[in-house]
Amino acid sequence: MDKETCSTIPQNKTEEHPRKLTEKELEKLLNDSELVSEFKKCKLEKEAQRNWDLFYKRNSVNFFKDRHWTSREFDELKEPGNNKKQTLLEVGCGVGNALFPLLQENPNLMIHACDFSPRAVQFVKNNSLYDESRVNAFQCDLTKDELMDNIPEGSVDMTSMLFVLSAIHPEKMADVFKNIYKVLKPGGVLLFRDYGLYDHAMLRFSKGHKISENFYVRQDGTRAFYFTTDFVKDLCEESGFTVAKNEYVLRETVNKKEGLCVPRVFVQSTFLKPESTAS
Repeated sequence: MDKETCSTIPQNKTEEHPRKLTEKELEKLLNDSELVSEFKKCKLEKEAQRNWDLFYKRNSVNFFKDRHWTSREFDELKEPGNNKKQTLLEVGCGVGNALFPLLQENPNLMIHACDFSPRAVQFVKNNSLYDESRVNAFQCDLTKDELMDNIPEGSVDMTSMLFVLSAIHPEKMADVFKNIYKVLKPGGVLLFRDYGLYDHAMLRFSKGHKISENFYVRQDGTRAFYFTTDFVKDLCEESGFTVAKNEYVLRETVNKKEGLCVPRVFVQSTFLKPESTAS
């Protein structure tokens, strides 16, 4: 790891970031000011679904590991212990890496699961653990008012959004929260985890991959945004949610084969839909 003196670029004036950048990292970010062309920006937005579908075509169900950590990180996902039936909406379910472990851990959980990629949804349905009595999987564009085509308004106890919002254009993120808000019950919970500002993956991008501030395109055409807690908080509050928890999570990923230990930064949050929406 680089042991140079640390500095940081605050994204705004109100928030102090827990991870300090080395001088080398700071210089890299300051010098990375060139943005992709407007033509490419429009092309990436237009082909966003296609690029994710191709991602799952190339990688099948083998790219991501199963997420057995979700109920450890979010108490709301643990089996309540009173045989209470609960309904979860998992947005951006991918091939079911979080969905199927949760089904096995909590027998009283019913899950609506959606993804932008039709191919990913089909992988979920093809899984031997897929049970139509407990899972409703469907394709959906979260930026459009499509959730209620598959889920009744105000019927969901919890929504999980794990490493999903970062793939969506920042100008459309507020629409995602507003659409989720509609299907949650009063008192319902939104569980959020995604890439944080200064995550190692953000610092790995070479010049020519920056779309806008904190928003980058990968080689395969999929995109990634890197959040501050303030940014996420503002999005949720504008959509009507209240904040129960909103913080940075710092982790390290160890690659023993290459002898690397890299810093990871995530934003993890819990937001609540008020019990009463009366003015």
